Amino acid sequence: MNTQTAHRAPPWLNRVPQVTLSFWVIKILSTTVGETGADFLAVGAGLGQGVTRAVMGALLLIALVLQLRTRRYIPWIYWLTVVLVSLVGTQITDGLTDGLGVSLYLSTAAFAVTLAAIFACWYAVERSLSIHAIFTRRRELFYWAAILCTFALGTAAGDLATEALGLGFAWGAIAFGALIGLTCAAWRLGGNAVLTFWIGYILTRPFGAALGDMLTQAKTYGGLGLGALWTSALFLTVIVLLVAMAQFDHRQGIQTAAAR
Repeated sequence: MNTQTAHRAPPWLNRVPQVTLSFWVIKILSTTVGETGADFLAVGAGLGQGVTRAVMGALLLIALVLQLRTRRYIPWIYWLTVVLVSLVGTQITDGLTDGLGVSLYLSTAAFAVTLAAIFACWYAVERSLSIHAIFTRRRELFYWAAILCTFALGTAAGDLATEALGLGFAWGAIAFGALIGLTCAAWRLGGNAVLTFWIGYILTRPFGAALGDMLTQAKTYGGLGLGALWTSALFLTVIVLLVAMAQFDHRQGIQTAAAR
């Protein structure tokens, strides 16, 4: 894979955020909300899987249109889209598993193959998988297709590890957290930036889902029993605060660049 670091788009043209510590914190929180939020809407709020899936799918479509129409990165639109992708990605996997009875082994393998195909097409067309140069409509469509597939794959892989293989929520969070740490170490030691980014991006999904399940599930099932409503509300509040800070910093950066 080609990092294409020498071809990064100017910051004011790129429609995705820089990959910083704040990026990863918001990403993990978003994956947790995707797990707990989907559970709350479908079960806690009584909407059911069908209505929840239809409403979240419609909201994701609206957010994607907003994101694709922007001429530069706007934090609140980008992260709103990520949260909704997380919710829809979770529901796609849950629908296949619970609704259609598809094996987690099969769905994990199918999503992995689909993601590999998306990356292959992306690279064949653009000669790059760089996440620092998303400044054309075509690249952005590849980017969001890959993002949606990583959430579905991460959900299936996480459920496979924690439920089908019996790892449990706590050990699942520890195991996937350790893998994220190893991926970060590989990047720090000179590993390919794009490859380690996408591996880390996939791993944060089952880590966030295991963390969410550990916080929300009843103690009899190995969780802490905090409930999906309060966990989702707490994590959403932190996401809003961090995105508001990112929005302020981004605006300040644009004003500073314009004043030069």
